[in-house]
Amino acid sequence: MKDNTFRHLGTALIYTVVSVVVFGLVYPVAMTGLSQLLFQRQANGSIVYVDGKAVGSSIVGLQWTKPRYFQGRPSAAGKGYDPTSTGATNLGPTSKKLVQATQAAIVALKKANPDASGAVPTDLVASSASGIDPDITPEAAYYQAPRVAKARGLSLDEVQVLIAAHEHGRTLGFLGEPRVNVLELNLALDRLKT
Repeated sequence: MKDNTFRHLGTALIYTVVSVVVFGLVYPVAMTGLSQLLFQRQANGSIVYVDGKAVGSSIVGLQWTKPRYFQGRPSAAGKGYDPTSTGATNLGPTSKKLVQATQAAIVALKKANPDASGAVPTDLVASSASGIDPDITPEAAYYQAPRVAKARGLSLDEVQVLIAAHEHGRTLGFLGEPRVNVLELNLALDRLKT
């Protein structure tokens, strides 16, 4: 009986050591190497540079507060747009707190965009699951276009053409929804002579 116990303990120890080495060392190193080889930009955070200076990431939303910029989705991450504390509000559709927060967001959005027309886009008043979504719907961008055009002294047509130029379709033609990356759009605005 003792021989059997030690043999089983020895086998368990060997499996543990092999598992730790394979899954704790070999696999992570191999995946890191492959990602650096095949998807270097994405693996390193998709950092966007302007004049050699990092200004953000194309996959992490930023907070834009000036009227001359398009704004992204509201953030529930940490104290807002905190990539170290991502997450949603976790409030359900029957939550009074969620209803009140959404109503307040609608009032604030309409106040900030008095010349906007049409229905309020949902993604401008509801946070995403991650809280740091970098994209908005094209409808959300067009809704904000009058404010941005006015703040920059541009025509509404100029801003709408810029939005259309930065629209991304569904991934592979059928995954997800059409979207506009807020950082890319705002950087394109900054490149205009205004």
